[in-house]
Amino acid sequence: MKKYDSTASRLLVSVRSAAICTLGLGVGVMPASAANLTRSIEVSSAAAEVWSVIGPFCAIKDWLPPVGQCIADGKSPPTRTLVTRDGKASFVETQTARNDKDYSYSYAFLSSPLPVSQYKSTIKVTAKGEGASVVTWTGIYTPDPGREKEAVDALGGVYDSGLAAIRDRFKK
Repeated sequence: MKKYDSTASRLLVSVRSAAICTLGLGVGVMPASAANLTRSIEVSSAAAEVWSVIGPFCAIKDWLPPVGQCIADGKSPPTRTLVTRDGKASFVETQTARNDKDYSYSYAFLSSPLPVSQYKSTIKVTAKGEGASVVTWTGIYTPDPGREKEAVDALGGVYDSGLAAIRDRFKK
């Protein structure tokens, strides 16, 4: 019995050592972790009214200041190409979910000049009392290594400018 205990102990130590070595080697090659970004803004209008303006997939050109053009492919699910007002950048995004009853849609980048990958986002309008609503824009993405601040600054700037434009459009 004692021999078995000794062998089991050595096996356990070997397994632990192998696990520690594997973890140690893997640290240098682990992918960047996902980041989250959420912004919300209160709007002085009913959720249905706000959704009627921002809900159509290509309506983003009407409320997101940097966007000059939105080209929809007409397919289902739709894909849109957004071209900036200065024409220097474009984004290709596909709609991944839509719920008009709950006033939300989700989309993902197929291509983007931003320093991110695996970007997925949702825009949602929620009723808040009589004649008011909240627009929430959330995203999850993986920033390019070493460009984390640039990624959050760029996306945060886009979210903030879009939400401010929506709020201003519904000021009473």
